Amino acid sequence: MRSPQDLSQLGSLLIFIGFFLVFAGAIVSSFSSSGNFGGLVMIGLIPIAFGSSPEITSSMLWAGVLIAVIYLLARRRL
Repeated sequence: MRSPQDLSQLGSLLIFIGFFLVFAGAIVSSFSSSGNFGGLVMIGLIPIAFGSSPEITSSMLWAGVLIAVIYLLARRRL
């Protein structure tokens, strides 16, 4: 089992990677003329998806469901 310090460092790293990906995505999308966007907010295990088109919103919702399932499976193994 991992120590609390290891899990804290892993969480901090994941937050840093998430901020970097959002920042990089904003820069890349500023050069794109398509104008499509989408996002996902997780409140606990409940995914809240939004997007500029139904296809993107559906993709974000499925990504949220996948993240929730992976979390539940990982939590079960610990």
